Amino acid sequence: MLSYTHSIYNYRRRKTVDVKFGIIGLGGLNPIRVESMTTTDTMDTKATVEQCRQLYEAKCEIIRITAPSIKSAENLKDIRDALRNDGIQTPLVADIHFTPNAAMKAVEYVENVRINPGNYADRKKFDTHDYTDSEYEAELERIHKEFKPLVMKAKEYGVSMRIGTNHGSLSDRIVNRYGDTPLGMVESALEFARICEEYGYYDILFSMKSSNVRVMIEAYRLLVAKADKELKNAYPLHLGVTEAGDGEEGRVKSAMGIGALLEDGLGDTIRVSLTEHPVNEVPIGYAIVKKYNDRLLVQGDRAFEPINHLITSAGNNGEELMPYDPYDFRRRESIKVNAGEIGIGGNEVQRVELEVEEPGNRAEILRDAVIAAAKPFLGDVIRSEVTNVKVASVEEYEQVRKSLEEKNASPALSVSTADIALAKSLVGKAEKIRIDIKEGEMLDKDFLQGLSGSSLIEFSFVKENASGRAVADVLVRIAKKCQDAGMQNVIFSIQAKEIVFAYRHLAMLFKEAGIDYPILIRFDGTHLLDKETVLVEGSVQAGTLFCDGIGDMLAFRANCTYNEELSLAYNILQASRLRLSKTEFISCPYCGRTL
Repeated sequence: MLSYTHSIYNYRRRKTVDVKFGIIGLGGLNPIRVESMTTTDTMDTKATVEQCRQLYEAKCEIIRITAPSIKSAENLKDIRDALRNDGIQTPLVADIHFTPNAAMKAVEYVENVRINPGNYADRKKFDTHDYTDSEYEAELERIHKEFKPLVMKAKEYGVSMRIGTNHGSLSDRIVNRYGDTPLGMVESALEFARICEEYGYYDILFSMKSSNVRVMIEAYRLLVAKADKELKNAYPLHLGVTEAGDGEEGRVKSAMGIGALLEDGLGDTIRVSLTEHPVNEVPIGYAIVKKYNDRLLVQGDRAFEPINHLITSAGNNGEELMPYDPYDFRRRESIKVNAGEIGIGGNEVQRVELEVEEPGNRAEILRDAVIAAAKPFLGDVIRSEVTNVKVASVEEYEQVRKSLEEKNASPALSVSTADIALAKSLVGKAEKIRIDIKEGEMLDKDFLQGLSGSSLIEFSFVKENASGRAVADVLVRIAKKCQDAGMQNVIFSIQAKEIVFAYRHLAMLFKEAGIDYPILIRFDGTHLLDKETVLVEGSVQAGTLFCDGIGDMLAFRANCTYNEELSLAYNILQASRLRLSKTEFISCPYCGRTL
């Protein structure tokens, strides 16, 4: 299998060539940059300059301006001059669609030109045509002839270029040969990149945009795998989920798609595409890249990994097995287990669990908290399907259950404890029992005795200093003992601040051992200081795993209200396209239209 990252089990940023971008550099050893795009009419110089000024004041590092015609491209000169006269040196990008002549003019006034291979030299007519090899080559020659002048002029002016493919605007020629697929997106971009390299023009970067987060992730991964093998250089990447929307949904979708790639070390500049004022895109952009740029400050060039020399290696840093296909989404196969009437794993949708913090010795307070967490929110679908409580004894649990029954409430309850004796005494009473396993803990060799029954047993490793591999090793050993004991109603999870690599280890070792128990993704954001960081980290950590096909349930915990936690949890599942709980509107960031 082609390699797209040095390892899926630990972080190392992909090292690329350093591309000129006016006063800043892109790729190389530079930090990950934050970009936005104006929404004004480019012919309205005053309004566009004012919006650029607002973006500059918001610390936006790259500003993109659409140039849909030659006249608008010519007006970029007035916009640029007004900004430079005000002392604003922020690099400008001209966004080009359909009009090569506009690109030829825009290159004189900006630091970067973005072209879309799907409509620069081709048109989408939705024609079906099986191209012969000779016909296809003739089309490539035509594209070469149309694209070469821009390459030569950009090289002459010292202007860089983004080759930006959009999933929704692939040419008929590409779709007929490769389909409306990530591979089609990649080949569309590589055709143009090869022309650039033929003329010694290397100031290029790529983007693979889609409103479907999973398609976007797969396309970027496949691009890196193929481009770094076939091209002369490793080129920077601009990341973004196109038409992400607004509000929490748009931010979750963007953080998930962008963050999943950043976790793999991919990405050199980002844009969060919101149907809001472009200034609003900047702070959430910085929130997404902060963790990765902080690593650069601490580690320097040790945070990077050159890709080209790894192409001939195994590509996964010596690990035994890839737990998933990074270029083709497939949900990890698992057996179905049950928490009361709630089915988990197998063909069931991904379930949601919340945790209430009220003490178990205050039954009525805990009861009200459970009812609040399990109460449907925004319709009947969005609710906590399993609610986790903490009790110190069977008596406390029974008091809580009795108190719930008095209110005619019968939610599925999960009890968390590190006391295996208490766990055994709750078997058959609670729908689910979570047993927390801590580092350095010694488990009795007969610890499984007494755990078989109607309750779903969750073995959850509390990770602090142990490596992800060590955590996975422990859970695999427990899983094998469960198999040997004939236990079916079992699920596994990990508790940690950073969960992606540990869960990937777990999925890999489960696959290697032939273990098909479900996996519960636990996100704990209680250590995070604000809701925006919770949103970003929850979307990145849990979303990355769900987009990898790992996870049958999401347990979400943060310092938020229950409704806020539920909203985030279901938006994460919605963005990963695993569980659609509401109508999804795809919004164009430029015109605001929705589909």
